[in-house]
Amino acid sequence: MEAYTSQLMDAARFHDYCPNGVQVEGRPEVFRLVSGVTASLDLLKAAIRAGADAILVHHGYFWKNEDARIAGVKRARIELLLRHNVSLLAYHLPLDAHSVLGNNAQLGQKLGFVVEGGFGEQSIACYGVPAEVLPLCELGVRVEQALGRTPLIIGDGDRAIRRIAWCSGAAQGYFEEAIRLGVDAFLTGEISEQCVHLARETGVAFIAAGHHATERYGVQALGAHLAQEFGISHQFVDIDSPV
Repeated sequence: MEAYTSQLMDAARFHDYCPNGVQVEGRPEVFRLVSGVTASLDLLKAAIRAGADAILVHHGYFWKNEDARIAGVKRARIELLLRHNVSLLAYHLPLDAHSVLGNNAQLGQKLGFVVEGGFGEQSIACYGVPAEVLPLCELGVRVEQALGRTPLIIGDGDRAIRRIAWCSGAAQGYFEEAIRLGVDAFLTGEISEQCVHLARETGVAFIAAGHHATERYGVQALGAHLAQEFGISHQFVDIDSPV
């Protein structure tokens, strides 16, 4: 399953901050797959209770520049996986970028955005148009209804949103590039202090809709695809995060 998934995600072409694919090896056969956003201890416990043979996540382990020692929180997580012989598969940038199953493709579909192109690091972010022209305040309501989270919005609520750029997670660093694309608004998960001033001074709205909230959909789509492809069961477990 890993070889198929890594090829599907075109994982080899990405210069990522963590290894993509199997991060912890468990039993060789997978009959039940559980997916989630982040491989936290709560997700691992929920997946094991559900009888998972493998866990599929967007945020896994072994990040660049992190402490390499297997101690503390990392030890507890990895020990649990090894004790129950459960595999952990993680896809980070490849899951952001996939044109159909990726976080940004799925987020755009969820919010009714039509993709026209990509931008940002390895073109993982998207720009395009909403299904209909609508004021920023109404777009904010639709985002809240779709994601179940009240977004933080910096901008003129009456501004008509004709073009929009978006990138799930912590992509506030792409805001200036989005502005140069000539969009009316940029939507991502998190916001930094300087984004407030850029939004005010350029007139381009900034929508912070939650890191976790914007990254729930790619891993669900990939898990469902793998279940169909391999004839296995799949369950998405949403461990809520306020961030």
